[in-house]
Amino acid sequence: MNISQTPVVPSNASHAVPIARVFDNDRSSAAYRLRIALHLKRLDPKRDPVVIHGAAATHREPVYAGINPQRLVPAIELVDGTVLTQTLAIIEYLDELVPAPPLLPKGAAARAAARSVALAVACDIHPFGTPRVGLYLGETAGLAADAVRDWTRHWVGEGLDSVERLVALHRKGRYAIDDAPGIADIFLAPQALVAERLGFDLGQWPILAKVVASLRRLPAFSETAPA
Repeated sequence: MNISQTPVVPSNASHAVPIARVFDNDRSSAAYRLRIALHLKRLDPKRDPVVIHGAAATHREPVYAGINPQRLVPAIELVDGTVLTQTLAIIEYLDELVPAPPLLPKGAAARAAARSVALAVACDIHPFGTPRVGLYLGETAGLAADAVRDWTRHWVGEGLDSVERLVALHRKGRYAIDDAPGIADIFLAPQALVAERLGFDLGQWPILAKVVASLRRLPAFSETAPA
């Protein structure tokens, strides 16, 4: 794993954000969320890649476990050595330090609505499609690869059914909540990509499909997407 030992100050000198490095993975939907947020905030800190798939996986090695006890991506290390984990917490940290553009809408109710969409993805959909869950189902529970995929598709589909209804309740603009991309969109777009990888047609969720199509026209979402 390419983990450097020397903190590097972010290249965006216009903001005094003390990020030394970001532990990233090109295919992780959670890491994609953070890349979107950093792009929106015009921040470009040093990236340290962490491998999370296959025999070459490095996220469970002791060196990374010592950095992030959960052994997940992404994580950020501050210049004072503090490590922050979990994308919702990291993104809200960035939003506090770099207020423009805001990633949460105006008004307490709208902010709660945005968080509810983000949490519906992060807590009720994303965990079912992670590599460690797939490995457990295959290696420990003994499910065949097709059965693991069907199990994952069931929960991702059910979760996006709920998010479609949730966004329908709160949407008042072009994106998931309003006319500015924010935290709900940052969680929605990567999960939509995962659904497509699983063979779903986003058209079965017409509201989400429309939102995601609009998001994909934005550089913050298109330029940071996994290959």
